[in-house]
Amino acid sequence: MTETTGPKPVITYDDFAKLDLRVAKVLEASNHPNADKLICLKIDLGNEQRQIIAGLRGHYEPAELIGKEIIVVANLAPRTMRGLESHGMLLAASSQTETGLSLTILTPEKPTPPGSVVS
Repeated sequence: MTETTGPKPVITYDDFAKLDLRVAKVLEASNHPNADKLICLKIDLGNEQRQIIAGLRGHYEPAELIGKEIIVVANLAPRTMRGLESHGMLLAASSQTETGLSLTILTPEKPTPPGSVVS
């Protein structure tokens, strides 16, 4: 994850509506065995469990992610990242600070069942 350098192109509502944003609960988390910046997450999406790979290492410890509710793009095409397949992407805010890049995972304000639609 990196901070953008400028505005992105304007999209239509139809473009945005293609995203399937869902609440997921992190069931397991571990450092990726072949990458210094990646963490492997096993998530619960209510009706299924899947693995996602996220560039969170150095910002979060795997143990602190377990049990956390996160927001994911559930309909993103699978992608292999350093030999492991990721089936989605979590949402996080990034900002540049005096000490470097800061990441904050986006979470629901109050407890929300896994699989709930984000709109």
